[in-house]
Order: sequence, then structure tokens, then C-alpha cells
Amino acid sequence: MFETLLWLFIKHFICDFPLQAHPWMYQNKASYGHLGGLTHAAIHGAGTYLVLSVLQVNDAWVLALADLAVHYHIDWAKMNINKKFKLNADNSEWFWFLLGLDQLLHHLTYFAIVWWAFRA
Repeated sequence: MFETLLWLFIKHFICDFPLQAHPWMYQNKASYGHLGGLTHAAIHGAGTYLVLSVLQVNDAWVLALADLAVHYHIDWAKMNINKKFKLNADNSEWFWFLLGLDQLLHHLTYFAIVWWAFRA
């Protein structure tokens, strides 16, 4: 389980930062159904599938789809809260609180995935 969590956390960093460097993705995550946000979430789902498949976790594709859906909605909610309250890195400590909450929720998602994968 530890190894799975470790690889999911590394996957998260890669997908959330280097692979999200294009403004088309991160600037459009507040628009529900926009291809930019969906692509970002799909990259996460593909990364989760890759990690779980390599580690031979049962139901890898189901868990990857769950990660895609949960990731998409966490990001969409965060972006809309930022937008509604005009929160930016340079104008509010709440921006940073929300960013941290976003990351915490993503990591809790990985704990749930690992719990599901290794239950029984």
C-alpha cells in the first residue's frame, strides 16, 4: 500500500504541475465541461491507471475513472471559489488556503483509492 501511495503522489505532482503548464488547461477549469479542465483530469486518470496497472492493482480502470471524476470536480470547485471571491496569489491568504485544501482533497482521494484497492 505504501508503494502505491508513493507512486500516486509522484504521479500527482507530475500531472498537476509540469503537465499542466499550458494556460489552456488551467485557465479554463472553472468552465464546467471545458475541454481544458477535462483534459487535465483525463491526464490524472491516465496517470492513475498507469500507476495501478504497473503495480497490478485490480480494478485499475475503475479507480482511474473515479480519480478523473473526483479530480475534475475538486479543481472545478476550487477555480469557481477563486473566481467568485476574486482570490489570487497576490491578493489574499485565502487563495493559499484553498490551494492547500485542493491538494489535501486530491491526496485524500489517493488514500481512498488505495483503501478500495487493498480492502478485504
